[in-house]
Amino acid sequence: MTTSLTSPPKKEFQSFHNFPIVSDLDNFKADIAFLGIPFGDPYSMGEASNDQCNAPTHIRRYCERALRGLDRYDFDIGGTLLNGEDVKVVDCGDVIGEAKDVAGNHDRSEQAVRKVLASGAMPIILGGDHAIPIPVFRALENHGPITLVQVDAHIDWRDVFHGVSFGLSSVIRRASEMKHIKEIFQIGLRSAGSARPEEAQAAIDYGANLITDIELQEIGMKAILERIPDGQNYYLTIDADGVDPTIMPAVAGPAPGGVNYSQMRTLIQGLVKKGKVLGMDIVEITPAKDVNGITAITAGRFICNLIGTAVRAGYFKK
Repeated sequence: MTTSLTSPPKKEFQSFHNFPIVSDLDNFKADIAFLGIPFGDPYSMGEASNDQCNAPTHIRRYCERALRGLDRYDFDIGGTLLNGEDVKVVDCGDVIGEAKDVAGNHDRSEQAVRKVLASGAMPIILGGDHAIPIPVFRALENHGPITLVQVDAHIDWRDVFHGVSFGLSSVIRRASEMKHIKEIFQIGLRSAGSARPEEAQAAIDYGANLITDIELQEIGMKAILERIPDGQNYYLTIDADGVDPTIMPAVAGPAPGGVNYSQMRTLIQGLVKKGKVLGMDIVEITPAKDVNGITAITAGRFICNLIGTAVRAGYFKK
């Protein structure tokens, strides 16, 4: 077993926006903490270290295209990112994966997220495939009840897929089994994934709020936000293939349609203002398929909207 849970970001790309790097997860305090989780629970040896595990570095690499500098005016949030306030942001690097202990990756990820939460920080998780939120959900067990908001083309309700129970096709099924997850909203559903009619029925029987892309485009994101209860603790998990592929093309399973940038901005800012966003993740980015870095830049824009809006909502007032 390793003695450290994380390794620092690769030197050539530095941390997200050159925020301070934290290497000791047991002894730090922060308001916001970036954490890369490159490895989930793969379906095959070929997927144990696929290109999506490079996404945390890829997103960091393009962060200055998402926001040229912390002193720059951002029209999406109405000013500079931190608004001149005393907000401490750190980058905790990436959770270490062990080749001979693939199943243990989830456990190490959970431990790392628990330490981030113990520091008082809002975790911003850079994935990795969509299995990586499972340990994040577990780590949030003392922060419930939680309203889980998923942006995805697919519902991810398979119980077991290719013999794996904690993989990317099962992430919301596993979330539904956690007592601290109170309600689930799944936004942008379209096309066809691994779900069969029985998985869709399982989601409906649970009471998941399934919001198709057709419905989203007909009524708009503001109407969807009105359905989500006010005053809750929220966690946002974003599968890049749930987003319009014209702005997030670097995904393994692209599908026409999806949540566009203005709708994502409305969702993120709306959740921050409705209650308390505990954290978010962005997953399923395949760097080798990115076009001019636009997928990573878009991910960075989502993050900037969360941070900038949370700062202005008073999340980090001392």
